[in-house]
Amino acid sequence: MLSEVLLVSAPGKVILHGEHAVVHGKVALAVALNLRTFLRLQPHSNGKVDLNLPNIGIQRAWDVAKLQMLDTSFLKQGDVTALTPEQMEKLKEVAGFPEDCADHEHLAVLSFLYLYLSICQSQRALPSLDVAVWSELPTGAGLGSSAAYSVCLAAALLTACKEIPNPLKDGEAASRWTEESLELINKWAFQGERVIHGNPSGVDNAVSTWGGALRYQQGKISSLKRPPALKILLTNTKVPRSTKALVAGVRSRLLKFPEIVAPLLTSIDAISLECERLLGEMAAAPAPEHYLVLEELIDMNQHHLNALGVGHASLDRLCQVTMAHGLHSKLTGAGGGGCGITLLRPDLEQPEVEAMKQALTSCGFDCWETSIGAPGVSVHTAASLDPPVWQALDGL
Repeated sequence: MLSEVLLVSAPGKVILHGEHAVVHGKVALAVALNLRTFLRLQPHSNGKVDLNLPNIGIQRAWDVAKLQMLDTSFLKQGDVTALTPEQMEKLKEVAGFPEDCADHEHLAVLSFLYLYLSICQSQRALPSLDVAVWSELPTGAGLGSSAAYSVCLAAALLTACKEIPNPLKDGEAASRWTEESLELINKWAFQGERVIHGNPSGVDNAVSTWGGALRYQQGKISSLKRPPALKILLTNTKVPRSTKALVAGVRSRLLKFPEIVAPLLTSIDAISLECERLLGEMAAAPAPEHYLVLEELIDMNQHHLNALGVGHASLDRLCQVTMAHGLHSKLTGAGGGGCGITLLRPDLEQPEVEAMKQALTSCGFDCWETSIGAPGVSVHTAASLDPPVWQALDGL
């Protein structure tokens, strides 16, 4: 068991192109969002395992000796398979939760316990740990916050238990694991996601593990050549929506108007493929004209998504406000509210960005200036973290 403190971070994600079309077998491009989740794992000797999740107001502690005595044989060591409903009920018993708990707060705790008990079974005795997680990502906004959480947990626990080596060398501020270690992190993170979401696609945890950009089609995930980190404005309209209802709406529109909707989905697929080609070119040498094409693709996709019935007045407002500043936006994720992304060209003056952010904030929206194509899960030294991040983790 490692004796030093581990500091790990992983990015959220946005869908660049292909939302909704991906449900019908088309390509989706998912990119790492440089709003990150940070985890601090501290071994200690007080016989407890502590979990602190300040973003969702959770503080839990378990007695390691008591956990050790419980029958956790239902969690086979190294067995990276989905939990059955019976095993899920047993896990709730271990956590001391009522059977009917299914809210995200409870599920985040269950995901932690599942990963802790499964990964740490390799140790002679369950380790006494203090784990704190703090995130820049809003929860429930379709930005992969639960996947970033699962990836951080898997990476930290596997490293602490020496299942994978700590890649951080002396003198380095931050480092990333080998491809082989990332595969294992991703495998466990996917199981953590399954505890929270039941049947996730695996895209969110893959983007959070590898970073950059990924292409997803019919269950197959592949990494794109590392694209440039594109600057964006991410806007949360804070309008709640049901992904399930929006997906069902597109399906019924496709059944009602097959000759109209099928070509729209094919066209969205073509937008994703053109964007993928363009990002490949930009990886070698980004040029101003590339940004103009990216903007055109954003506009076309947004119009298609409106035609599919997944737009919303709040998203139209976002597009109008940014267009007034000469910038291009589209929804990201399920639509019907939620979040939108706006491409920030490199030639953009900061006062222009600030004016636009102010206009969006006065609409009641939340805005973050960030980038996409960010690095995946990483390990850090305390000194390399931004002071606010370190204060948030250290103050817990």
